[in-house]
Amino acid sequence: MSPQRLDAGLAFPLGAHADGEGINFSVFSAHAEAIEVCLFDADGSRELQRLTLPAHCGDIWHGRLPGAGAGLVYAYRAHGPWAPEQGHHFDARRLLLDPYAREIVALPGGALGARVVADEDDAGAAPEPRPRRPLAQSVLYEAHVKGLTRLHPGIAEPLRGTYAGLASDAMIEHLLRLGVTAVSLLPVAQHLDEPRLVAQGLANYWGYNTIGFFAVEPRYASGQGGLSPRQEFRAMVRRLHEAGIEVILDVVFNHTAESDLDGPTLSWRGLDNRSYYRTLPGAPGTYDNLAGCGNALDLRHPRVLQFVMDSLRWWAQTMNVDGFRFDLAPVLARGDAGFDAHAPFFHAAAQDPLLAGLKMIAEPWDLGPGGYQLGNFPRGWAEWNDRFRDGMRRFWLGHASSRGEFAQRLCASADVFHRRGREPAESVNFVVAHDGFTLRDLLSCGRRHNEANGEHNRDGHAENLGWNCGVEGPTDDAQVLGLRTRLQRALLATLLLAQGTPMLAAGAELGHSQHGNNNAYCQDNPTSWIDWDSADPALIDFTARLVALRRELGPLHEGWYRGELNGNGVHDIAWRRADGAALDTADWHDTRARTLAIVLDGRWLLLVNAEADNHAFALPPGAWQMRIDSAHDASAWQGTQSYALAGHAVALLARQEGA
Repeated sequence: MSPQRLDAGLAFPLGAHADGEGINFSVFSAHAEAIEVCLFDADGSRELQRLTLPAHCGDIWHGRLPGAGAGLVYAYRAHGPWAPEQGHHFDARRLLLDPYAREIVALPGGALGARVVADEDDAGAAPEPRPRRPLAQSVLYEAHVKGLTRLHPGIAEPLRGTYAGLASDAMIEHLLRLGVTAVSLLPVAQHLDEPRLVAQGLANYWGYNTIGFFAVEPRYASGQGGLSPRQEFRAMVRRLHEAGIEVILDVVFNHTAESDLDGPTLSWRGLDNRSYYRTLPGAPGTYDNLAGCGNALDLRHPRVLQFVMDSLRWWAQTMNVDGFRFDLAPVLARGDAGFDAHAPFFHAAAQDPLLAGLKMIAEPWDLGPGGYQLGNFPRGWAEWNDRFRDGMRRFWLGHASSRGEFAQRLCASADVFHRRGREPAESVNFVVAHDGFTLRDLLSCGRRHNEANGEHNRDGHAENLGWNCGVEGPTDDAQVLGLRTRLQRALLATLLLAQGTPMLAAGAELGHSQHGNNNAYCQDNPTSWIDWDSADPALIDFTARLVALRRELGPLHEGWYRGELNGNGVHDIAWRRADGAALDTADWHDTRARTLAIVLDGRWLLLVNAEADNHAFALPPGAWQMRIDSAHDASAWQGTQSYALAGHAVALLARQEGA
């Protein structure tokens, strides 16, 4: 390679961009003394040349390489002080990945570099229309790209476990059959497997260990049709959008794959550790480990905030996704004194013309002091509501609970969200998620069974509020199996007929089991992959019927219930005991009684029986028709006096016209 020289180029945009006549390099470091760009051969196996970035504007180093184009492989070397106790980890011997890399290449010695992507390829076609479904009308479906499709018999073998597989006819047909409106995908940004897992023959299956915040994970690409991972991902989004299904991404901006100070220095630490990562007050050499993963990005720094915002805009504009679920979101909003509901990150997202109309969903806790922030995110944000999860598990599975607790959770946790001026839809309700037991395992296992994770069954939640229904694990006992089936249906009905935004975990609708593993983050194998051959068709049908009924239940999509008379002279919501009497104070706090009748707008009657015995419910005046009963598949019942509801069951009745 003949010697080349850089001209000054431009400070922005950050990253490496080919304009047809050259490549502009731009990288942030507030503390470096010099930065070199290192050029490699096409496969990254040999370094060919080092060029010092000639221009330095503020904290941005930049330069332009005339005549270069897309496909060039490069990395950086950063010169500066080696003073770990002061938070500086500069070492020009290390090759460093561009934080804005859009395609990542393995380099010698375990380092990582980037391949320049043509901007026109990265931009894709003209902006495409989105479904833009209101949050209040949404039903979320949390899924792993690979795990959802890897074993699906209706997907061609080469496409299983890939973006193309998720966009297949068979998968879209299932999503439409269920009636879900959005897939909420576990991380699809490129990630690394921790050395500890690799040594054990495991992998970071969930992907919460990001190395490429602008790079699509290539392991989920089929390569069919000669498409790059970016192109295949965009094609998946396009197909889902054509079916009216939105795409929400789980993003991990609380930490990076560099882990703690014993972890690999691959990018941010070597470029400017003291700017990128949070450190303890008065101890710039010690990380503030708010995420429990070794480090935490410091969004107090404007360039780190810019890095996060640029990444979000890239996924929104280039990949055309519809929103984001932020892992351990309080980390992004921590100022000097803890979580700040008015943090710069929230303001930046709110005013951004590209992001402002997208769905923003917080996991509202982290591992730092004051890290539990449910209900404290800005208006317009949605939040994972673990109080719904735990409250419904307690009520249905025999743990300490009350009708009052159940009612609060059923009504979008008004005690949390309403009093803070939030909307019901901003409560993202779930009973199970990727983290924890599957729905089937919640009712089959009284304890975790995580031995396969290689941590001597010490990892994962110890307290799960589950119930094995009398037998630990698999059984042939028909009575136990029947009870588990009824409870699965009751929990799904409670989830899908409650106020708030429901989120189904993939597999909950068909009885997926992880054999009791409640922390399957490292199980990239049939433990985690959805077993479609063992799916329960009746449970799928039941779930689809619930989603369809949810669309009919207009009150669930409106504002807060107030217990007041509406324009027709009936209460918008009324609470009754099984005998038809209104609940008094003692009834609300009774920890033994688990029966409840809820009248919605005088037109719908939700009957709840979390007790073991059957109960006859007195009906309000009028003629009623059963629309769904979690204990029965038939729906032909009509009556006026009482309704017999089996134990561990939910029923929804509708007032007949003219009654």
